[in-house]
Amino acid sequence: MKVFIATGNKKKIDEIKPLLKDFEVLSIADGINIPEVEENSDTFEGNSQKKALEIAKFLNMVAIADDSGLMVDALEGEPGVYSARYAGENANDSDNNKKLIQNLKGIGNRKAKFGSVITVAKPNGEVHSFRGEVEGLILDEARGNSGFGYDPYFYYVAYGKTFAELELSEKNAISHRARALSKMKKEIKDILKTEN
Repeated sequence: MKVFIATGNKKKIDEIKPLLKDFEVLSIADGINIPEVEENSDTFEGNSQKKALEIAKFLNMVAIADDSGLMVDALEGEPGVYSARYAGENANDSDNNKKLIQNLKGIGNRKAKFGSVITVAKPNGEVHSFRGEVEGLILDEARGNSGFGYDPYFYYVAYGKTFAELELSEKNAISHRARALSKMKKEIKDILKTEN
């Protein structure tokens, strides 16, 4: 069963691919070029569905897309859908993290959660979305060298580590993306039974 991971983010591909062992997984890493999809929805669901559907139609293949981000309680859910461009359109992880820590200066409530919506789309327009979340705290200092995005500042209390201090296998056991993918995996075989 072939599925395409609809993202240009190689770190996301590395994270998602091991969670889809039952499928023949293709991505840009296989030399397949995909168009840039404008993420202009104000929800993870909207962006995830748009990406998956546009790429499924473009490739005439089942596509899986993720839209995810960090939601900080004290910042009223920011950065949310703007997580990747929190500090501006061309911002990198360092810029985004710097802005996050500046905005939390002097604030005691550090509760936050990562959210992910995974969408499976077929070329015929059928879409199915699955949401996963994981709660944590935002630290003032970066810890760890793994992961990407806000991982060095996102402290997962149950493990006593930031996401950037976890091995990929550890992160893939508890992350927001893993939780959304786990829900998807329970249903994907039924979803793909009627290939169009």
